[in-house]
Amino acid sequence: MGRRKRRVVKIPKKRLPQIFLCPKCGKESVKVALSSDITSASVQCGSCGLKEQLTITRVDQPVDIYCRFIDKFYGK
Repeated sequence: MGRRKRRVVKIPKKRLPQIFLCPKCGKESVKVALSSDITSASVQCGSCGLKEQLTITRVDQPVDIYCRFIDKFYGK
């Protein structure tokens, strides 16, 4: 007698976001662009045009840079 086949349940892996929420216009259109020299990054909203240049370290991910951008925006 044979066994029944078991269902294989695939669990999707969670990924970090690439496009973020803009604090000024509220749309999900903020993109973080890392420079090639890995010392600066630009954060820009495609909708309202909000732009910021930030200095970064080698271990920073786009999520970290976005968080620093948000802290700087609301700190003003």
